[in-house]
Amino acid sequence: MKRVVLLLGALILATVAMAAPAQARTSTTPTGNDISYPQCGGSYPSGQAFAIVGVNGGKASDFNSCFSSQWQWAKSSPGLPNHAQAPAQLYINTGNPGDVLAQYNVTDWPATSISADPYGTCSGTWTNDRPCAWEYGYERAKADISFFNSATQTPAGGKWWLDIETANSWTSDLAKNQASLEGMVYALQQGSAAVGIYSSSGSWSSLFGPVVASSPLYSLNEWRPGAKTLTRAQSNCSLAPFEGNGAVVITQYVSTNLDYDYSCA
Repeated sequence: MKRVVLLLGALILATVAMAAPAQARTSTTPTGNDISYPQCGGSYPSGQAFAIVGVNGGKASDFNSCFSSQWQWAKSSPGLPNHAQAPAQLYINTGNPGDVLAQYNVTDWPATSISADPYGTCSGTWTNDRPCAWEYGYERAKADISFFNSATQTPAGGKWWLDIETANSWTSDLAKNQASLEGMVYALQQGSAAVGIYSSSGSWSSLFGPVVASSPLYSLNEWRPGAKTLTRAQSNCSLAPFEGNGAVVITQYVSTNLDYDYSCA
């Protein structure tokens, strides 16, 4: 019996060792996780200090089909008392399909704009200019806010990140791309949300170029991807921001097919 017990104990220890993640999370390491529609139907991470959930389904024009359950998971996060990270945060997809309006029959492109549009009036069908680009971003973010309100029955304050991916539709005009993001920032800030940017340096420079100090994008804090280890993610906290007044406050790394997030501040 003793030999059996010892063998059984060894087997259990071996199984636990094989199931351990490549980068074990420790209670002293301020890490969280981000998830979205790719995790629908699967299990969610555990032990996260904070969580970031995607509102959309990969494009700015659709939504995450399992957002409600993921948001409930996110709200179970305890938070980080000594860090400026909300326990549950959000991210939304971005884009500007202005160059392919007719090609893809884009039905949610605006034909009018609100008076707050800083670039003038959007008018006409599939007009690809800065006023319409700003209005497009504004309307997409307003739709995200409405989706969140409906799914959670709560106001849409808190922290929202603008997820910038080159795989989404963008124009070749950097100024129009900036306008689209600025419209999103305006809508979110009008909804009492704090806004930040998720992007790599390559994506930011190729899609937006330099941003003037008067732009609402100039002072946004950043969540930076690109690391494959926690150590590298910690090092990325010292990266220079894209623009003058921003700061890198979260860095992302990937381990065992999960996105982990390190809190820099």
